[in-house]
Amino acid sequence: MPTATVAPQKEFSLIDEALLKSRIYTIRGVKVMLDADLAEIYGYSTKVFNRQVKNNLDRFPEEFRFQLNTEEIKILRCKLGMRTII
Repeated sequence: MPTATVAPQKEFSLIDEALLKSRIYTIRGVKVMLDADLAEIYGYSTKVFNRQVKNNLDRFPEEFRFQLNTEEIKILRCKLGMRTII
């Protein structure tokens, strides 16, 4: 008699809405998320996340990404306290 098999389900977890909202900042009048926060959410190191973006630029349009200048980094560091931002 044939036996039924169940395909393994992919594991996923929901992201806490409050956590997600706390990781959104307004920079240059635009709501943004930092690479470090996105990497953490998706379970990657920041270095690996940025490498994936760099290797797949066609999937990340320029209007969805930019680098902070030195002054913006200083301001953001002050707002976040001790948290490291590069």
